[in-house]
Amino acid sequence: MNQRTRDPAPEGETVTLARVTGETGGDLVLRRVGAHYEIYSNGIFLMDTRDGTSEREMVRASLSGLPAGRSHARVLIGGLGVGFSAREALDNPRVSRVDVVELEPQVIAWHDDELGEAAEYVHRDPRCRIHNADIVAWLAEASAAAKPSRYDVICLDTDNGPDWTVVENNNRLYEAAGLEQLVRLLAPGGVLSFWSANAVDSFEELLRTRFGSVEVAEVVVARGVPDTVYLASNPL
Repeated sequence: MNQRTRDPAPEGETVTLARVTGETGGDLVLRRVGAHYEIYSNGIFLMDTRDGTSEREMVRASLSGLPAGRSHARVLIGGLGVGFSAREALDNPRVSRVDVVELEPQVIAWHDDELGEAAEYVHRDPRCRIHNADIVAWLAEASAAAKPSRYDVICLDTDNGPDWTVVENNNRLYEAAGLEQLVRLLAPGGVLSFWSANAVDSFEELLRTRFGSVEVAEVVVARGVPDTVYLASNPL
């Protein structure tokens, strides 16, 4: 699950569809506002289905960065959210498989109901596998395998970014040890990308010490400051 800093735009009738206790102990709520869906935790707005521009751009740019002619690409996405990242990957003809790691089982379950409409029920695509797990633990186990599965693209859309994590333990994803695990799962010529609600200079510097190619893209969104997408390839 990923978190967003943008405030929701009030529009239409508001209906609370579900309220549960999330894996992080918070009050997790799914609401419908007019034609859109919103997810809140402890009263704090997390994400909605109004604008998936930056999530889609992260996946699109990552796939565009693959070597020419690369097909049957395998994509790993950290965070299901409302499904925009997974949908972008599945809609790309170069992609043959998408693995999504999502912490919240209820977020996954909501995709069976009305929330699934936003991204066309990505979990029902036979190329898509949803893993209900903590991303840090999942990556640690996957990278420790004697012969780990490799991905052509790895997109982390799990937090607000390196300096604002949803779960405290997630900060490991943005440290040297976490990058080493991700590199172990990255196929030759593969691309690693991170979504962030803002630019984090110290994280960019860390990426440049570990990768031969690092790109930073600002993505203008409908409300608030631009989102930031980090693309890294050619591990050193």
